[in-house]
Amino acid sequence: MQYFDTHAHLGLIVDDPIEQLIVIQEARAAQVTRIVSICNSLHDFSTVYNNLKSATHVYHAIGVSPSEVQNPGKNWTQIVEQNAHLPRIVAIGEIGLDYYRKFGDKNSQIELFITQLDMASKLNLPVVIHNREAGHDVLDILKDRMPPRGGVFHCYSETAEYAKRALNLNLYFSFAGNLTYRNARNLHETIKVLPLDRVLIESESPFMVPAEHRGKRNMPKYLPLTARFMAEMLDIDEESLAAHLWDNANRFFGLPAE
Repeated sequence: MQYFDTHAHLGLIVDDPIEQLIVIQEARAAQVTRIVSICNSLHDFSTVYNNLKSATHVYHAIGVSPSEVQNPGKNWTQIVEQNAHLPRIVAIGEIGLDYYRKFGDKNSQIELFITQLDMASKLNLPVVIHNREAGHDVLDILKDRMPPRGGVFHCYSETAEYAKRALNLNLYFSFAGNLTYRNARNLHETIKVLPLDRVLIESESPFMVPAEHRGKRNMPKYLPLTARFMAEMLDIDEESLAAHLWDNANRFFGLPAE
């Protein structure tokens, strides 16, 4: 049995490159054998990518999150396009809209989002989508600009009805440790209506730690706790679920399953 952590902010867990390697070694010991490292800024991407060049089971997404909309960096589009061809780059992300934090203004966020969706189409990569209190605009934009390789709603937080509407698009739905929270009823309802072949799992570390470790900094090694909870909710055995999640993640990122 093995797991694929499709979304971990390794650069935010620890800064030291040796400690980052320890984090992913601990994950492997917990059967989390593949990880996608997600950046918020291009500086973050460059640092973590270079730190983990030797970690061949760690993959990377590159992009500019809505939190960086006011300062994406000089020549940021060129930087993304150039680095997207590096080994083990598997997605553009995380990108999207965040109306909760009110980063910049809505129009600037939308422009940043659309630009990167178009880049993903050009680069033939899927997108990792951040959506916080912006579901209507995100879905409207994706209906017109979805890249051919599709996308994933990471750390899904909308309702089951929203998920049903989004299923008409080439989208996956990724669940993090907050699935295990007792009050996360919208997530509990959603996981039960989704086709299993459209579901992914993530740690979203260092955030969204599973309920069993509330108060601690989240780590990829805790991801199996979320999977165990998901298996119980779906009334399937954990090993079968792990196999489905593994195949789904590799299919989405275009990786071999072995």
